[in-house]
Amino acid sequence: MDNTENPQGTAVPPVEGVAGGGTAYGWNDEGSDPLKGSINPAEVPTGDLMHVWCLPSTANVGHQEMPRHLEPINLLAARNERECIQIALRPKVSWSSSGIAGVVQVQCTDLCSTSGDRLVVGQSLSLRRVVPILGFPDALVPLDLPVSQINLLPGETTAIWVSIDVPSAQPPGLYEGEIIITSKADAESSSQCLGKDEKHQVFMEIRNCLDIVEPIDVKHLDEVVERVKSATTSLRRILVSPLFSEFYSDNGPVDMMDEDAISNLSIRVKLSLTVWGFILPATPSLPAVFGVSNIFANLSVHEKTENLNLKMWGINILVPLALKRKAKISDTVIEDRFGVQHGSDKWYEALDRHFKWLLQYRISPYFCRWGDSMRVLTYTSPWPADHPKSDEYFSDSRLAAYAVPYKAISSNGGAKDYLQKEVEILRTKAHWKKAYFYLWDEPLNMEHYNSVRNMASDIHAYAPDARVLTTYYCGPSDAPLAPTPFESFVKVPKFLRPHTQIYCTSEWVLGNREDLVKDILAELQPENGEEWWTYVCMGPSDPHPNWHLGMRGTQHRAVMWRVWKEGGTGFLYWGANCYEKATVPSAEIKFRRGLPPGDGVLFYPGEVFSSSCEPVASVRLERILSGLQDIEYLNLYASKYGRDEGVALLEKTGMYLGPERYTHEHMPIDVLRGEIYNTCRS
Repeated sequence: MDNTENPQGTAVPPVEGVAGGGTAYGWNDEGSDPLKGSINPAEVPTGDLMHVWCLPSTANVGHQEMPRHLEPINLLAARNERECIQIALRPKVSWSSSGIAGVVQVQCTDLCSTSGDRLVVGQSLSLRRVVPILGFPDALVPLDLPVSQINLLPGETTAIWVSIDVPSAQPPGLYEGEIIITSKADAESSSQCLGKDEKHQVFMEIRNCLDIVEPIDVKHLDEVVERVKSATTSLRRILVSPLFSEFYSDNGPVDMMDEDAISNLSIRVKLSLTVWGFILPATPSLPAVFGVSNIFANLSVHEKTENLNLKMWGINILVPLALKRKAKISDTVIEDRFGVQHGSDKWYEALDRHFKWLLQYRISPYFCRWGDSMRVLTYTSPWPADHPKSDEYFSDSRLAAYAVPYKAISSNGGAKDYLQKEVEILRTKAHWKKAYFYLWDEPLNMEHYNSVRNMASDIHAYAPDARVLTTYYCGPSDAPLAPTPFESFVKVPKFLRPHTQIYCTSEWVLGNREDLVKDILAELQPENGEEWWTYVCMGPSDPHPNWHLGMRGTQHRAVMWRVWKEGGTGFLYWGANCYEKATVPSAEIKFRRGLPPGDGVLFYPGEVFSSSCEPVASVRLERILSGLQDIEYLNLYASKYGRDEGVALLEKTGMYLGPERYTHEHMPIDVLRGEIYNTCRS
């Protein structure tokens, strides 16, 4: 959807900021307030107190986002797809006495079709508040459903992220519902309606209820029944007191949804979703493997001065090696923050929680421990191959690829024949085709490359069909494979063959020379099972697609558009939770020094924002999911009309032409999806 008008009639800046920034344009509400003095939100239309409008999921909604007209939301989604939209709220006046602009109640209804099918609130429909990180809208903190309350601050825009998950078995059709937004009196104002004596009376009655029921564990059953009856009578008396009168009618308690359903003061955001018959495959077409750091490397200050300067095609690429090089195991991410001991039951529970949570984003997680010289121990399941949990993990249809550890994850399983036993078990399974070994991150010299070759030889001795993945952005520096750095880079497959099957290269190295992809692909032997994957890490920077904080929403989503257009068959991301060390779950999140803000961090511990232990997704993670879903749409179109026609559609709509030429607005995304819907729905 595209909302470009504003009710004040003033010039509206583009949704996205300059050079990938947000939307803090310094807009101020103008004009005199029509409401003077004390405001009772129960008597004033909510539209007189605040602006409400809608924005696409690719918009970065800053605190000073300019109001636009409120229009109905019309979305399109396949089955087994998540589609998202944002609702922005900005107060016109203040109606609170407690320092905030006011309290807003947000309610959802189910989305219903004319045939009676539903997308249920809390199951298929969720709301999350967009919370700034380093000043940029990023963390998505869940709101209570079906009714929640949020505080609005004077002169600031607040965004609510609305997600709709369409089950695979959902009948196609048009589903309609609404989100109801109502201004409310804040708790402090409500409490001020009662005097001190009334408050003390309610307090004493509640405490008496506790005194009555607390000793029941040592009483006879008859006495327990009497005590519960007495407490029930007291609680009922409290509930019908004036403090809770707004929730009662002549016929008893009124459901909050029903109460507002008959009110003309609320703002109603109409929401419709067309579900079509196509089902996104449960197993993603493109494996996207993301690291979840269990143990991460830390660096001393003096090590951060080393750099590698590569000059390719007239472009200088400065790579701060020591940000990831010469690392020492010193810092645990999951263990320290969540207070769990490596190998304990709670450690397994923490890893299990992260694994299952990330699957909803079409991501195939792997856990990792970093070692010296960028040796990395990666594994998708912390349990051995013969454990039922491993088979559960690897057989999950949502998992596109899984990492097999080269050696035992814990000292308890450090037998010399560990690798052989693991491989022999896994090769008997149908899911073995998903397996890969990720042994070394970005080898730089002959010593590193030879280590990769030696470890791969060990693996292939037991499993000739095993896939070894190697990430790299250059050839060995002390044994050039060709006259120029790029030619050396292109020749790496010839040097590593047959010790690597998945050649995973940096998008940073390619720069804006998309045509050079042909040189890379020409060196591969797909007929022998060789694949080309890509990755982003630190770079590339603006304006190229990446997942840094402050980049445009379409810039985040375009990472996957680039992968599809260039013909990659997989994607790797080095870390999704690589924030600084902390020893309590609720500790403030700090990004690692020397890395671009947001690099290596795509979700946050839930305890930072609430009492929940459920991870909190970033806006960027949601856009990654959208990009992976876009790939499924493009694959559907290509399966019917050919890949060349799919690329032509991608370019014709203006959605993506190259690393520096992609849409900054959301409209081309809807145009492409609509075109695919119209041509492929039959």
